[in-house]
Amino acid sequence: MIDTHCHIDDPCFAENLESVIQRQKDGGVEMILVPGVNLESCTTVPGVCCRYPGFLRPALGLHPEDVTANWKEVLGKIRETVYRYSELFPGSSPLVAIGEVGLDYHFSTEFKQEQQLVFREQLDWALELDLPVMIHSRDATDDMLRILREYHRKSDGRLTGVMHCFSGSKETALEYIKMRWKLGIGGVLTFKNSKLAETLKSVPLESLVLETDAPYMAPVPHRGEVNESRWMTYVVEKLSEVYESPKNDIIESTNRTSKSLFCLK
Repeated sequence: MIDTHCHIDDPCFAENLESVIQRQKDGGVEMILVPGVNLESCTTVPGVCCRYPGFLRPALGLHPEDVTANWKEVLGKIRETVYRYSELFPGSSPLVAIGEVGLDYHFSTEFKQEQQLVFREQLDWALELDLPVMIHSRDATDDMLRILREYHRKSDGRLTGVMHCFSGSKETALEYIKMRWKLGIGGVLTFKNSKLAETLKSVPLESLVLETDAPYMAPVPHRGEVNESRWMTYVVEKLSEVYESPKNDIIESTNRTSKSLFCLK
């Protein structure tokens, strides 16, 4: 299994990182992609990825919730790290994506316009560097679709990536897929009141990738605990029911999509 979105640089993993990594490998995890969220991530993400090159693969970006009054200064420093990553961190695997980036109006719309500016600039980085994007979208579907449609036209369909932690409607899912975006599926699929399983019945399996958002969003029966990549097995089990397909086929399909999208070797 490939976890396409895991914050394993989070401090909660730091004390026992070696044993945490071994548990994931023993649990059937082949690779973990580690997104950045802020300026601090320009240190913490490379830090863990340099320790486990090939198994942990880095991405960097500015999360919408981290867009505040000093966003220009912060974004400029992150941009410098993104564009000089291989030079700055020669012991790490190359960047696999720009992310985690996007729009989030859930708690506040104070920096709504700034979020859109930051998001657009990072989409431009992805196009310039020919990288996919890890997108976070919460309570911002209309603006997200508008911007992605614009960039889909602007890039002649070249811009692509993952809609992280997707839990939207069938109509929204199909809109993203039409623009070549993949859907990141994690613990939400196992939640009691989630409607995601019904939505996915209209979505082709090859448009899905697995993820955790660890240490957050642990699946049932571990909901409320610190999430781990190895628990993607519960998501695979649920996907097996939705698609009426063997679990190995689910893993093979999502791995194949992840490797193609992120150019993983």
